[in-house]
Amino acid sequence: MKTGIIGMGDMGSGIAKNLLANGFDVTGLDLKPERMAAFANMGGKEAKTAAEVGAVSDAVFVMVMTGDEAKSVILGDGLVSTMKPRGAVILSATIKPHDAREIGAALEGSGLHLIDTPVSGGFPGAQGGTLTMMAAAPDDVLDQFAPVMEAVSANIHRVGTKPGDGQTVKACLQSLIGAQFSATFEAAALAAKAGVPGQVILDVFSTSSAGCGVVNNALEKIIDRQFSGTGSHINTMHKDLTISMGLGEDLGVPLHTAGAAMQIFHAGRTKYPDGDNWICTRVMEDIIGAELHRDSARKT
Repeated sequence: MKTGIIGMGDMGSGIAKNLLANGFDVTGLDLKPERMAAFANMGGKEAKTAAEVGAVSDAVFVMVMTGDEAKSVILGDGLVSTMKPRGAVILSATIKPHDAREIGAALEGSGLHLIDTPVSGGFPGAQGGTLTMMAAAPDDVLDQFAPVMEAVSANIHRVGTKPGDGQTVKACLQSLIGAQFSATFEAAALAAKAGVPGQVILDVFSTSSAGCGVVNNALEKIIDRQFSGTGSHINTMHKDLTISMGLGEDLGVPLHTAGAAMQIFHAGRTKYPDGDNWICTRVMEDIIGAELHRDSARKT
């Protein structure tokens, strides 16, 4: 089975890496030349258009940022124009559920399958091939393309059969993760102002009932002052929370904590647009005049 990947940023590059490591023939596309060069160095085959990727692929991962970008590379003169019938578009990007449904409706009659499967696990999961997938498609389709998905994922959950089902589950997940992030940023700022060393906070939090991958990783980055280049750009989480809030509005569900998280990420993105998720802590530290470092808390 020949595979493709469109979008090779922090997540897509990991997908490409693990497809190649598992012996798949991989053709890829990204708008940034440096990403294409890195992909070629891994052994991937470069394409100039989405249609070129589709022409040589049985299954193509789409890891772009927005629904409009997904539509652009899948529909029109994109993948649908060249992929052979019974091929699969694996929509691994996180987009609005209604965008996934629109793509699914547009693909009807094309002979192509759409697997709506956003992922979780961040940069480490993508690079390590341990992503969690929230896969929505008929069982026979998921069975057929399981080897491709298993090459990049440690956990594949079958969450539905229709386009949009996977994106809906992801929106629920991101509402929770956003709240966990924002609570961690606030707790880190509180500890900094109180003069507690970051290592103490990490030791206690990580061995308490509050400890989890999200909290522990965020604290590690904060106390080591790693606010950029960690593979978790703030734009992605900001976008995901926007999707979660939109779904809540569509369904009439109040999302109080996710709403607070949305504002925290909005503040972080506005002041530090080139930072990663943890940069939100810097906004709070700027206000209180204290920073949380691994060995101590310091006044600024």
